Amino acid sequence: MRIVIAGQTYHPTANGQAVFTVHLAEGLAQLGHQVMVITPSDRFLASRKMKNGVSIQGITAIPLLPLYAEVHMTFLPGLLVGRLLDDFNPDVVHIQDHYPLCRSVYRAAQRRGLPLIGTNHFLPQNIIPYVPVLSKFQKGRNFLESILWRMMLRVFNQLDLVTTPTKTGAQILHQQGIRKPIYSISCGIDLNRFQNHLEVNTGEIRKRYGLDPDRTVFLYVGRVDREKCLEVLLEAFHRLKRDDLQLVIAGKGLNLQHLKKLSVQLNLDGHVVFTGFVPADDLPALLKSADVFSMPSDVELQSIATLEAMAVGKPILAANARALPELVKTGTNGCLFKANDIGDASRCIAWMADQPEQLTAMGQASMEIVQHHGLILTVKRYLELYQSIAVNHIGPRSSDS
Repeated sequence: MRIVIAGQTYHPTANGQAVFTVHLAEGLAQLGHQVMVITPSDRFLASRKMKNGVSIQGITAIPLLPLYAEVHMTFLPGLLVGRLLDDFNPDVVHIQDHYPLCRSVYRAAQRRGLPLIGTNHFLPQNIIPYVPVLSKFQKGRNFLESILWRMMLRVFNQLDLVTTPTKTGAQILHQQGIRKPIYSISCGIDLNRFQNHLEVNTGEIRKRYGLDPDRTVFLYVGRVDREKCLEVLLEAFHRLKRDDLQLVIAGKGLNLQHLKKLSVQLNLDGHVVFTGFVPADDLPALLKSADVFSMPSDVELQSIATLEAMAVGKPILAANARALPELVKTGTNGCLFKANDIGDASRCIAWMADQPEQLTAMGQASMEIVQHHGLILTVKRYLELYQSIAVNHIGPRSSDS
């Protein structure tokens, strides 16, 4: 098949949408399909390159400063997008969001009568905290949420079908008014990549990243941004005041300096380590070297980072919010705490740290659960949808957006 995938973010951006898009595109290419990715250029000017069998077409764009230097916004992409679709002549077009570039791709594909699929990675809560003034008040937040959902629905309700990583995500879309068929398909991860590191030398990797060899280490890996709720972990560790525990925060983001200052204010020196960015080659070993993986965010539609930790056999400490309960069961493979509740987070941390003999069993349960989230299964499921929609697609439709 000839497949176009379009999205606001792609490699090297490290958010969940970008990671999923890269994995899907490269997985399809490995199966012998022709794949073009349309994404904003990170070089300003339009560009084209091949990487791991995928043709990546960068559209002229500028960085979204000062908020997200890694996010680039396109302007007037319609003409180039139309030419790309005409030249590539895809069997199906798959958009990853409703932002300006994907909106142009969807309109161009619709005019040409091409089958259209969209995957939703979006929640307004990922954007609202960065909107000045209005985000400070509940009425303002409610207004923004309504507007943001309306913008998303105007695009996704014009597609042939919609996918989302979890059942929770599908329920949210139904509640918001999606009128198209919704399929829940895991983002998936490369299980072999992580399970090949099961025999890693944890002592060496702990030394490299400053993890204490004699403490129970709770590790977070991912974007260090406000919506990840990492303050909850810092406050919980401060409340516990236990010398046998260490919190490790790996990653970079807009909230990193704030968290470092908060760590100093809470006198957590030595109990909290900020590793900064972790290269992809080191990630499986770093995950394996920790005792517990932590995900305090209350806005996860799945959490690829949590899946990766589960793949190396880690028990999970997570907020009981959004889709995380689909991955984590208290007492089975970890502990869920009430979202944004410092006291409950403290309770869960202490409970897990005080029964080290159970952590191994919970980690094994994580490995069993994650087997249903292999990337091969995800790619094959999407391919089935592509083939079905290409066969059953009727043709051009008019847009009401």
